[in-house]
Amino acid sequence: MSREIKSVAVIGGGTMGTGIAGLCAQRGHKVLLLDVSEEAVEKARERILNGRPPAVDEPEKADNITFGTIDADLAQIANYDWICEAVIEDLETKRALFEKMEPLRREGSVISTNTSGIPLRDVTEGLPDSLRRDIAVTHFFNPVKIMRLMELVPGEDTTPDVMDALADFTGGGLGKGVVYAKDTVNFIGNRIGCYWMLSGLHYATHALENGVSMEEIDALMSGPVGLPPTGLYGLIDLIGLDVMDLVGKNLAVNLPDGDAGADFVALPVPIQGMLERGQIGRKAGAGFYRMQKLDDGSRKTEVFDLTAGDWRDFRKAQLDDAHGSLDVLFTDDAAGRFAWQIMGGTLCYAADLIPEIADDVVNIDRAMTWGFAWGQGPFQMLDALGPTRVIEKIEAGGGALPKMLSVLKDAGAETFYRNDGAAFLDRDGNYHQTPPE
Repeated sequence: MSREIKSVAVIGGGTMGTGIAGLCAQRGHKVLLLDVSEEAVEKARERILNGRPPAVDEPEKADNITFGTIDADLAQIANYDWICEAVIEDLETKRALFEKMEPLRREGSVISTNTSGIPLRDVTEGLPDSLRRDIAVTHFFNPVKIMRLMELVPGEDTTPDVMDALADFTGGGLGKGVVYAKDTVNFIGNRIGCYWMLSGLHYATHALENGVSMEEIDALMSGPVGLPPTGLYGLIDLIGLDVMDLVGKNLAVNLPDGDAGADFVALPVPIQGMLERGQIGRKAGAGFYRMQKLDDGSRKTEVFDLTAGDWRDFRKAQLDDAHGSLDVLFTDDAAGRFAWQIMGGTLCYAADLIPEIADDVVNIDRAMTWGFAWGQGPFQMLDALGPTRVIEKIEAGGGALPKMLSVLKDAGAETFYRNDGAAFLDRDGNYHQTPPE
């Protein structure tokens, strides 16, 4: 059976739902957008037209969208090829919606749940076989119109033609970079990205005790390693400590036994105090950083010094040549040891997650570059560092080699990619042609 998607019903008019609906409408597709009430629908309409940024680039494209409520208009989903659920990140809410949808949808329609980390198997448990065959996860990254990444995740019963239809439509039709992930907690991007953030908070706490400043930590975890300029603390300010706390609690329940990330799911004690005070980041006006308005109308940045437990003026970090590139991971001082712990640890974590979260290094690298704006993915970073050098450092410290580094060593290979990225090292120890983006 071959399936083609030309029209889309989006259920849920929040940030993600309006982003998906707006992008589909902008590309000329007929869209149905439903939410729980008339008030919610009007808010969705406002996000479409006047959000920051608007969900459509051309206001007239919003005419491609039909708005309605779930209670009154859910039966209309029978007229649409792809039904994309984008309601709140709550398992029971999603399950209840699919139970209501299943008798109403057209046979052969494609279904997806837009979730950032709830396993599909939990969503579909006990639901009809007809739905389980036709559903996958489509995890768009926010903002939908800007972020390239879309993680596509099948369930145990998802048919190949459903995956093909969603990949063709979101990739070719919507211009997304499609990455294929496994049905595991947080999929690829958030699994690795959250490990980096949560482990980073713990390692940074120790680095502060060893004289590395917060400004230095953010400077190290940005340009030198090819990550965005927000660094560690700046990124978490943007996300919110409340969100990070929820992420950690979800991981605590759903990570597999023995997973290295389990050591970092609880926020460090000083940061728990910030959470309890409501000092959670930009949306609260203060997190690790805050902007203060001065009497002359100018503004200054202040840092919440975790060691002192009080605010102080921001002091720009000055990194020398030894700390200005990926080679900082091999620098034998407090800053270098911190960089190895967080960045080296994250690279090793990623190298140990194949085939658990993805089949190959390519999908992991694309997820991190397209979804988290990393300059290079984990395996590209390992190539830049020199995998042999990384292996020697791990073994010198008495650590066990992650799975893919073991594959590389056993194969006698020097890098994960060769021929300018045209071929990649697979789990079988052989190089294979890199799939087109």
